[in-house]
Amino acid sequence: MNRQKRKFVFEELFMCEFYPQNELEEQLLSLSKNEDLLSEMHSQELGEEIRQVLRQRAADIMALKEELDDQINQVVTGWKTHRMGRAELAIIRLALYEMKYDESIPYRVAINEAVDLAKLYGGDDAPGFVNAVLGKLADALGYDR
Repeated sequence: MNRQKRKFVFEELFMCEFYPQNELEEQLLSLSKNEDLLSEMHSQELGEEIRQVLRQRAADIMALKEELDDQINQVVTGWKTHRMGRAELAIIRLALYEMKYDESIPYRVAINEAVDLAKLYGGDDAPGFVNAVLGKLADALGYDR
């Protein structure tokens, strides 16, 4: 998955943090029709078929939200998911999903891309925080670092 596609999935996941599940589909549909926002997100370069695949990836991640959050909560101390910034949490969920379920993405690439997203969308401490959490998750998943 290239960086542009990963940004699109992140933005869908981030949006999910702001709407109740029963309103989410309508909000995502509204997002997909907002050409100004799509231009800003650089998503206009993605064809509709690709967007559907990426939306499905975001939906798959959200379907595993509880499982992913449980794993995140097992490795962090003092920063349970309910206390994390929404951008950082969406980034960590995306990277963890890639590490666990997408064999085409090496775990180091998932971590590196997550840190890059944190530089773009998170606060000053976000890249280090995301890197630390994903490093602990990589250890917990048995990756040899």
